[in-house]
Amino acid sequence: MANISDLRAKILIVDDDEELSFIIKRMLESYSYSVSVTHSCDEAITILTDNRFDLVLLDVNLPDGTGFEVCRELRRVCEVPVIFASARNAEDDRVTGFELGGDDYLPKPYSMRELLARVNALLRRTYKNNAEEKTVRFGNVTVSITARTVEKAGKPVTLSLREFDLLAYLCEHLNTPVPKEKIFSEVWGAFTEVEPSTLTVHIRWLREKLEDDPAEPRYIKTVRKVGYMLEVNGK
Repeated sequence: MANISDLRAKILIVDDDEELSFIIKRMLESYSYSVSVTHSCDEAITILTDNRFDLVLLDVNLPDGTGFEVCRELRRVCEVPVIFASARNAEDDRVTGFELGGDDYLPKPYSMRELLARVNALLRRTYKNNAEEKTVRFGNVTVSITARTVEKAGKPVTLSLREFDLLAYLCEHLNTPVPKEKIFSEVWGAFTEVEPSTLTVHIRWLREKLEDDPAEPRYIKTVRKVGYMLEVNGK
């Protein structure tokens, strides 16, 4: 199995301690993670609006609120793994963190070694299936999730960043109808507001590039009153 960091997992650090955030960022980047940093609730929600992350490292005490508030809002729209990292170590705080949907709670001060171990473990557990199966094939199309490449009949297909993210997300949920709202939150960003036509257009573009007959798609299916599905059973 590939190391999850080999997949360039994206991590968001939300902590008002700028010096500590910089140290954590440098450490995680040295292990090939892609890391962004923000220092407040409002900034966290803003960056989550337009970006998809694989894990959020979240402090509790923030200048304009608490990490609990961020996690509560986040859980309304997506299931990205969350590790609370905080000096608030009382049992009530830890319980609150888990009740709001946190996946782990790391008390400060902590060592970089322990933080890395927890990040690796949570990402490995959460994305185990994706790490084991990095290539998806349907018809004459091959999608490499790891390399972020697509080929049709052995020839490269050029996709925009958003088109590939959408295709990769459908690949992660093979043969499963995915609600439009879920696609919006996971591909466009947790708090983003996207016109319904935006998703429709991106689906049409994918069909034009990957389906033999875009007007009668065999693989990228519309699921009435739900959303979309990448169906590969009958390839």
